[in-house]
Amino acid sequence: MSYITIYFDDKPVFLCDEITSEIEEYRHHPDTVFIDEMSTAAINSLLHEINKPQFHAGIILGDNFDKLKADFFKHFHLIEAAGGLVKNENDEILMMFRRGKWDLPKGKLDEGETIEACAKREVEEETGLKKLKIIKPIAITYHTYVQFGKHNLKESHWYEMKAAGNEKLIPQTEEDITEIIWVKKEDLEQYYSNTFPTIIQVLKFTDDNLE
Repeated sequence: MSYITIYFDDKPVFLCDEITSEIEEYRHHPDTVFIDEMSTAAINSLLHEINKPQFHAGIILGDNFDKLKADFFKHFHLIEAAGGLVKNENDEILMMFRRGKWDLPKGKLDEGETIEACAKREVEEETGLKKLKIIKPIAITYHTYVQFGKHNLKESHWYEMKAAGNEKLIPQTEEDITEIIWVKKEDLEQYYSNTFPTIIQVLKFTDDNLE
């Protein structure tokens, strides 16, 4: 079984080769669009429906997940990015405030750069932390946005990282980061109401999956 969730603002579109229990909850909503025969016309119809205020979710089901994903991605300009879910020595999680939302450090992949190197560089640049150790990859998230009339799909690769010592946090103001804090795991949920669905996906890895 394979599936990914792509967010259009806060509205999910599921690409899947099987209906999971999570997806099943969305399937029966009257404003969910369900597609089980992939075609350009079907995708264009879905993208049109997404713009309506009442749109709830989209589900695209197909036998061949890799082909399903490739066919869907063809409708977007793919941008690769990477970032980090950073823990300190007290097991607290780094959060930062950027453009009115709580966020995690991440950024676009530079030409010739590896995904892992991008993740570490972006965390260093946005937070000022230098004593970082990458522990393991933990998630890939997807969201879309329109820029200069172009429909972009951002694929963000996330790594668990450990910050050593007591380094000073320095917000990268050029990226509109105004505050960086350490948050206890048990306090993370209070930030869910003012962040992005993809960030919540990553933060939920703190429940029991982090070392």
